[in-house]
Order: sequence, then C-alpha cells, then structure tokens
Amino acid sequence: MRLEGKTAIVTGGASGFGAGIVRKFAAEGARVMVADLNLTGAKEIADECGGIAVEVNVADRASVAVMAELAALEFGGVPDILVNNAGVTHLPAPLDEISEEDFDRVLAVNAKSVFLMAQAFVPGMKKRGSGAICNIASTAGVSPRPRLSWYNASKGWMITATKAMAVELAPAGIRVNAVNPVAGETPLLKSFMGEDTPDIRAKFLSTIPIGRFSLPSDIANAACYLCSDEASMVTGVAMEVDGGRCI
Repeated sequence: MRLEGKTAIVTGGASGFGAGIVRKFAAEGARVMVADLNLTGAKEIADECGGIAVEVNVADRASVAVMAELAALEFGGVPDILVNNAGVTHLPAPLDEISEEDFDRVLAVNAKSVFLMAQAFVPGMKKRGSGAICNIASTAGVSPRPRLSWYNASKGWMITATKAMAVELAPAGIRVNAVNPVAGETPLLKSFMGEDTPDIRAKFLSTIPIGRFSLPSDIANAACYLCSDEASMVTGVAMEVDGGRCI
C-alpha cells in the first residue's frame, strides 16, 4: 500500500501502459482518475479499480480545464500524483514524408499535453507544497529509431521537459520524473512497427538484450516507485525500463 491515501490522475489510462499504471496505483491504495479520449474504455478500467472516469483531450486547454474541475470536486483539491501517459505516434516513414497533420498531432498529444497539464495542476501543487509528476517518455527519446523521427523528437522533448520541470519545482516540494519504456505489448506496438509480422517483431526484439517487449506491469511498477514516498529524494530522472536497449 505504497500509495495509500493518495489521489492520482493517469492520462491515456484506458489501455496499454496507462491501464497498467491505473491498476497498479489502485492496488497500492491510490484513488485514481482514469482520463482518456475513450470514455467507454476509461469507465471499464475505473469500474474495475474503484476509480473515476473522465473523457479528456489532453491537447486541448478547455478539455483539460474541465478535467481539473472534476478532479477538484472528486478529490477535494489538487491530486497528489499526475501521470502524463497519453501518447501517439506516426507510422514509420522517411522524415521528409511525414505529413504536417501527423507532426502536429504527435507534438500536441506528446508535448503540448504536458504543458497544459502543468498549467492546470502545478499552481495547486505549489500552494500545497507537494506533488509528484511522472511523464511516460520513451527510449526513442534517448536512442532514436529510424523512420520514427518526429515521434522520437517528441519524446526527447518530454525528457528535457521533465528535467526542466524538476529543477524548477523541487523547491516547491514537487518531484518530476520520467519513465522511458522500450516498445511494449500495447495497442501502439503495431503503429511503431508499421505492421505486426513475425519478422518485424524479431527485428525489434533483436535490439532488446533481455529479449522481450515491455509489459504494462513493467512500466507501472517503475511509475509507482517514482510517485511514491520511497522516491522522496528522486527527481529529474528518466528511468529506462527497456531490457537493456539503451546500453
């Protein structure tokens, strides 16, 4: 029960890594708001975990503001923990062939959302004098894969943003960390690979020394530690949960 009595918001919580984080946080005692564009999926996970579901577009200021109002009502104030997990990618292609629409979408969901969430919740955390923020970045931001250029860049942005936020917010009692997953068994895996075939899977797995894709539980365990009081001296890290890919 490492998060007993804590409140948390997990964006993109209806599936994949996000759903794994919601389940882990709830099992460790937190009351969790499952925030996702997919309200039906969010409700399923929230009902399973005794949490709250909310439909949100994390790249839209008005939508984030509505979510923040609901969180204040449900939690009685600003949540203790924010997990910026919502993310998208573009399909693998040469960098000069990615559409502007895809570029804008990737940067809006993967980068602008962190900015909007900070503007919505950091003031309250400062006033309270505590808070933990965890950004789900990627090994792509450390060791980019070819043909995923602008996705790579968005995750590099998130890692730098994590460190910038951490150094600025530490005096206010707010810790900010990131988790860098390797490709995982989530709905986004096919998008990363372009298509899901045994040959392409084998090619991806050959870059991971441990020899398997990451699981939602792997990322959830890391996020739980970083957001718990056990990590009270940890801020500004981008923890690689990657089976050794970035070595």
